Amino acid sequence: MNDSPDRARPHMRALADQLTAAGAIRTRPWVDAFADVPRHLFVPRWYEQEADARGITVWRERQATGTDADLAAVYRDQTLVTALDPATAEQVDETAWTGIPTSSSTLPSLMARMLEDLAVEDGHRVLEIGTGTGYNAALLSHRIGDHLVHSMDIDPALVGTARQRLADAGFVPQLAVGDGSHGHPAGGTFDRIIATCSVPAVPDAWLDHSKPGTLVLTDLNLGIEGGLVTLRVDGSRRAVGHFTATCGRFMAARTDATSYPAPQWPDRSPLADTRPTTVTAADIRANYPLGLLLAFHLPGAQLVHHIDEAGAMALQLQHPDGSWARAPLGDGPATVTHGGVRDLWQQVEAAWQWWNEAGRPSQDRFGYAREADGSAYAWHIPDGTRWDLPAPA
Repeated sequence: MNDSPDRARPHMRALADQLTAAGAIRTRPWVDAFADVPRHLFVPRWYEQEADARGITVWRERQATGTDADLAAVYRDQTLVTALDPATAEQVDETAWTGIPTSSSTLPSLMARMLEDLAVEDGHRVLEIGTGTGYNAALLSHRIGDHLVHSMDIDPALVGTARQRLADAGFVPQLAVGDGSHGHPAGGTFDRIIATCSVPAVPDAWLDHSKPGTLVLTDLNLGIEGGLVTLRVDGSRRAVGHFTATCGRFMAARTDATSYPAPQWPDRSPLADTRPTTVTAADIRANYPLGLLLAFHLPGAQLVHHIDEAGAMALQLQHPDGSWARAPLGDGPATVTHGGVRDLWQQVEAAWQWWNEAGRPSQDRFGYAREADGSAYAWHIPDGTRWDLPAPA
C-alpha cells in the first residue's frame, strides 16, 4: 500500500471537518490533530461484520490496498474492529471468521468527544489505558507532545505494532505492556488519565497515579449498562464527577493478553410467573439513560438477548443469584416472564416510574463518586437521590 500522507490528506481533512460539523470537535488543536494524524497507518486492516452466504454472522477482513475507496473507508466515522479473541475465533472461509472482538480503532467522533472532555492543556502529563492501534496516542502526541504521553496495553503484540506505527507517523510516546488496572510500571502522577476500555470501578492504582486536580475519564461497565464518566480527584483520594453526554460502551479491560474469561452464571431458577407489565423490552432498548438507571437499581445483573426454541427474541435480565426476567421484543401484549427468589422486573417497573416522574433525565444528570475506601455511589444531580454501588467481586 502507498502510505503517502498526500494521498490520504483530503480524507484526513474531510474527517476533521465532519467531526467539527457534528460538534464532536470543539477546539482548534483537535481539528489540527485529526487533520494531520493518518488513521490509515494505524488501521491497515480491519474486520467488518456481515452475514455470509449461509446467513451466519461473520467478521470479514478488509485490507487497505491504497485505493481511494479503501482510504475513504478507513476515514469513515466508524469503529473498526482490528482483533478477534483467538479462543472464540473460527475461520469460516478465506477472509472471514466468527468470534468476539478484543481490540478496535474507536469511532472517531467518540474519540474526539472524549479528547475534548479530557480538557488537556499544554504541559499536561497524560496516561492512556488501552493503547490498541496507537491512533489515540498519536492524536494526544500531536496535541501535547509525545514526551508527555504514556500509553499501555495488556497485549505485547499490540504494543509492539503500535510502537512501529507511531514511529512511522513521526511519534515516540512512552509505551508499556501491562494490566492497566494495576497502573503504569514507571509509576508517577499524571494530570489526565483516559481509558479506552471499560472497567467495573475506578482502580486504586489510578488514584495512586493521581494528584489533587487530576481528571480521570473512563467507561464504567456497571452490568446492565455503563457510561463514560469524568471524575476529578481531590486531596483525600476521592474521585467525584458525572456521567458524560457521550455514550461509551468500550470493550472490557482484559486480564489476559488475547482472551476474555468465559462468563460464569448460575443455573436459572424455575419459571415462577408470566404477567402484564408497564415496561416493555422496546422501552429499555430505546432509552439509554433508563438502562443506566437500571444498573444503579440492580448492580451485578446483566441484560442479554434470548431466543427461544420457536425463534422468538426477548430481552432477558439475569442476576447472579439465578433470578431472571424476560420481556419479548416485537409487537404483542406487554408481558414479562420471570423466575427466582426476586421479581427482577418489579425493580425495572420502579425505575421506569421514577425516571418518568423525574422528567426522563439524560445520563449527564447523574453523578458518580468513588470514595478513597473503594466504595462508590451514583446520584441524581438535581435532587440528590442516591444509589450505593457495591465494589466489584
